[in-house]
This record gives sequence, structure tokens and C-alpha cells, in this order.
Amino acid sequence: MSTETVTPLSPRGISHVLLTQRWSELTFLHWAVPPAAVAPLLPAGIRPDVLDGVTYVGLVPFRMVGVAFLRLPGVPWLGTFPETNVRLYSVDGAGRRGVVFRSLEAARLLPVLTARATLRLPYRWARMRIEHTGDRVRYTTRRHRPEGAPRGGTVEVRVGAPVTDPSPLEHFLTARWGLHTRVAGRTLYLPNAHPRWPLRRAELLHLDEDLVAAAGLPGVGGAPDSVLYSPGVPVRFGPPLPVDPGAPSEPSGPGE
Repeated sequence: MSTETVTPLSPRGISHVLLTQRWSELTFLHWAVPPAAVAPLLPAGIRPDVLDGVTYVGLVPFRMVGVAFLRLPGVPWLGTFPETNVRLYSVDGAGRRGVVFRSLEAARLLPVLTARATLRLPYRWARMRIEHTGDRVRYTTRRHRPEGAPRGGTVEVRVGAPVTDPSPLEHFLTARWGLHTRVAGRTLYLPNAHPRWPLRRAELLHLDEDLVAAAGLPGVGGAPDSVLYSPGVPVRFGPPLPVDPGAPSEPSGPGE
């Protein structure tokens, strides 16, 4: 089956809402890498998503706001917290594009434990802050001692002008309509939907982190190939869908 087209809005609806939340104050840092470097890190039945011969590793700090189950109101305090994820870009045998999380830092312990237990997502409990000074945004994170080595770091950016006409790469990196994960020996696809991203240019002022290397990508570093910022979007997630590990798949074309 062909890989679905990259679209600024979700190509599928969410008829049964499992979760709602808002992603806010996001910075997207991305590095181009060879697909072979990340293929061993993906779940069964998943291959790297490729644009012009390369795939990408993302480091994305942001604030999660108002996590809620079904269509209920957001959970007070527990449902709002800073988060940082390291992610890869994925395609399954049905052609559905998504992301695979290699690590997710979060500043609330209960959501960390819940996501680990239910979706087997690699959340880590961390001490995190997001600070705004004029047009600058600074993110800091450090894992708590029970999580092992004190991984973390600092990202600081200067937010610039709106992106009025996103490039194919900017769409590819941000227009992701699901995640792939492995639960109880099965690969699943968890679809999401949200309004079109309001993106802004951003300048990286400071980067000092070891989360990407700890996520199994020690060779990724240096200046990112893409830096973007968004004030955020409201998001809905639907129920997980099974991924057939034996389904036929085709490589992503150079323009996809």
C-alpha cells in the first residue's frame, strides 16, 4: 500500500475520542539522519519515514495542558505539565505516517506511570521548567533520581516571524497524525487530529542536552537542520488500531 500524503490536517477523523489535551509553547528541533541509523529502533512492522533520502530525529520540548479522558473536562494540575520528547518518524504497512517516541520527559509522576502501563510509552519523571523572557523561551529538564542517570538539558530559542507558507520539510516534521508503539507484543497506531499548526521561525540560542544520545542516537548532534516554534493546538486522540507486521509496504518516495 502507498504511503499516505503529508497533509496539514488529519487524513482521518476521530469518531470516538479517547483523550483530549492541548500542546502549547512547543519548540521543534530536528536533525537529518540516514534511515538505516534509526530502523533498528522502530517497533515491528514499522519503517523510517523518509523525505529526500533522509529521515529525522526530533527533540521537542513543550507544555502539555488539560489532559482529559474521553470528552470529560481536563484533569486539574495533574493534567498540565512540561514535557520533552525524543522522536523518530515512522510509516506502517498500511501507509499511515506517525512518530515513534524514544523517550518522553514529564514533570508529573502519575501521568508518567499511566502512560507506561497502558501504552508502554517510554516516559520518565523529570524536573522541568519553561521560562519566557520577551521573545525568548527557555526549557530545562533533569530526570529525578529514581529514573536512573540524571539525563536532561537546556534548550533556549528566540521566536521569530510566522511561517506563512511551510516548506515540504516543515510539513513533514510537524503534520503527524498518530504514533506507533508496541504493547503486549503487538504494534499499535494511535491516531490524533488537531487544527493546522500555527508555526513560527525560531533561532536556537542555546542547546546542551544528552537526551538524544540516551535514546539510542549517540551520533546525532551539532546544529539542528530545522528549528521551529508553535504556540500550540488542541488535540484529540482516537482508540489504538492494530498494525499488521506482515502488511506490504513501499519505500517513501523522494517527494513524499
